[in-house]
Amino acid sequence: MFTEILDFKVFNKNKDELIKYIGNFEKVNIISGNPEILFNGLNDSLLKKSFNSEHSIIIPDGVGTVLASKILKKPVEQKIAGIDVMKDLLKKANSEKKSIYLLGAKEEVVQKCSQNIKLEFPNLNLVGIHNGFFDLENCKDIIDDIKCKKPWAIFVAMGCPRQEYFIENNINILPCKIFMGVGGSFDIFAGISKRAPKWMISLGLEWLYRVVKEPWRITRLASIPKFLITVLKHRNKNR
Repeated sequence: MFTEILDFKVFNKNKDELIKYIGNFEKVNIISGNPEILFNGLNDSLLKKSFNSEHSIIIPDGVGTVLASKILKKPVEQKIAGIDVMKDLLKKANSEKKSIYLLGAKEEVVQKCSQNIKLEFPNLNLVGIHNGFFDLENCKDIIDDIKCKKPWAIFVAMGCPRQEYFIENNINILPCKIFMGVGGSFDIFAGISKRAPKWMISLGLEWLYRVVKEPWRITRLASIPKFLITVLKHRNKNR
């Protein structure tokens, strides 16, 4: 069920099996394990602790993670995009009338995101929203609001490592069952950004589409070769 990539266990089945597996947890932190996030986790003790927690499950979100699993001869069944997992969880919340909380992004983005989610999933209970511009060390008002509203799932869109820090620091004190850092997903739900065409996604070229649309992302791609080189070195060392 898992492929060990460097210091992390990455879920290696398909998305439907992931959603079923999540149900086994009392609390679960779903981590979108792309090369950038996993590479950050190698060099940050708090992230490494979080990623290896009994509460955490890492999904292979990124063509680089898929390639790493193939290099190790333990390929994952499929790339699992975080936004697709978020959508499936929203569908579940909608069908079972569960509650969610949205935390992160700019105020206008999270507002528009919440409006569009309510239009698409009218039966879920959106109990609260808050933008991502606050001090992680001084946010008792936000924590108290989440505690009061007791959401089934909280989606945190503040980018890595900020969203991971928030989840790790608060997972044991918040009443949510599902915790998920979702990066720029609120922008997509808000209609500000668009995903790549399906044919590009199926070919593993979503990263290229993002770079074309947002050229500043190209600097972040450096983490992919660094990650793969580290995987190769680790594989050769353990032969």
